[in-house]
Amino acid sequence: MGRLLSILRARLREGPFRALLSDLAYFLRDSTPERRRARFGDLDFDFERRVDTTASNLATVVRLAGAAAGAGYQPTDPALFHSMLGRLHVDFSPFTFIDLGSGKGRALLLAADYPFRRIIGVELLPELHRVALDNLARYRSESQRCFVIESRCLDAADFHFPPQPTVLYLFNPLPESALRSVLERFSASLASHPRDAYVLYTNPILEHLLSSSRHWSRHSGSEQYAIYASIGGGR
Repeated sequence: MGRLLSILRARLREGPFRALLSDLAYFLRDSTPERRRARFGDLDFDFERRVDTTASNLATVVRLAGAAAGAGYQPTDPALFHSMLGRLHVDFSPFTFIDLGSGKGRALLLAADYPFRRIIGVELLPELHRVALDNLARYRSESQRCFVIESRCLDAADFHFPPQPTVLYLFNPLPESALRSVLERFSASLASHPRDAYVLYTNPILEHLLSSSRHWSRHSGSEQYAIYASIGGGR
């Protein structure tokens, strides 16, 4: 309350007209698509599809949990996602798409535009998982090509990789030790059941975990993402 009173007194000293202009300028600047995307993610995606995948209405407990894990919730940018999938040049029909740290399910919905065998999201926080389930139930799109989609409320450490060809999607979801463990288990799964696999890694701040592994080779990438491949399980 004291902070609010200080702001109001400052506005009155500025004069009502100058204060109004200042507030209007801030509102217009903060309402631009670029600023909204920086704060919340792509709001247009949600509006057009009647879903809730942005960060605009996250509960405090979810924000704190994300901060404790080292990465706050942020939805995947659709254009960036489609750019990554476009780099693979493969028949997606035998592949399972897996998103570890799937949040509200934005990447699952985007992946549904491709003819994957199935799509699996893994999310630790029940609050985000419940929203993802609601989004999956309500989502409708003329471009949808995969209809076998599920979201699991599960620790990534307890997830067992299915033995099909896999596209694993990561939006920097885990701290280094946890991500190293997941990638080691994924590599062991590929060794036990040789198959083609790709890792699509957005905001790849821990890319060295992949680049230093003999199981993975860098396929392509940019400043925003890295793609790694293990063809035939690295045979």
